[in-house]
Amino acid sequence: MNQLPALARVFAYLSLLTVGGGMAAFPEMKTLTVDVHQWLTSSQLVHLYSVGQLAPGPNMMMIVPIGDWAGGVLGAILVLAAFFGPTAMLTFIVGRWWTRLETWPWRTSIQRGLAPVSIGLLLAGCFALAKGAIFGLETAAIAAGVLLILLQTKINPALLVLGAAVVGTLSFD
Repeated sequence: MNQLPALARVFAYLSLLTVGGGMAAFPEMKTLTVDVHQWLTSSQLVHLYSVGQLAPGPNMMMIVPIGDWAGGVLGAILVLAAFFGPTAMLTFIVGRWWTRLETWPWRTSIQRGLAPVSIGLLLAGCFALAKGAIFGLETAAIAAGVLLILLQTKINPALLVLGAAVVGTLSFD
């Protein structure tokens, strides 16, 4: 129960870092949930994120088990509300203003400035995830293989997640 205020603060803050998608918040999520609060280990976080990629719906639903581990069912519900609530409200408010500011001269500049920030945050998330997931030649080969397949085909990424799980099971058991 004493973790509930910290869960709410951490996940409300992480919510605001998801510019460009959930991966943008991953480095800070790792720092706060693994290093600072020690609600889970780095490998558990990587595992949850990987499962979140495979599961239907938003991949950031993987935050719910973190809330459950740290604060039980109430923690899971609180994390869900704290993570999705602030960005939902911000999106609603900005969306209403954005249409009114169509002729505002800075609107295009803001849009152009946010795109590189989104890409930078996304890449930082990818590198943070890679540090926890790639730990040898086999895992590096799996990552490189998936990257090459995605760059050259339009295969459903969920199939690659399943295929990598099978390869991992056969290679690491």
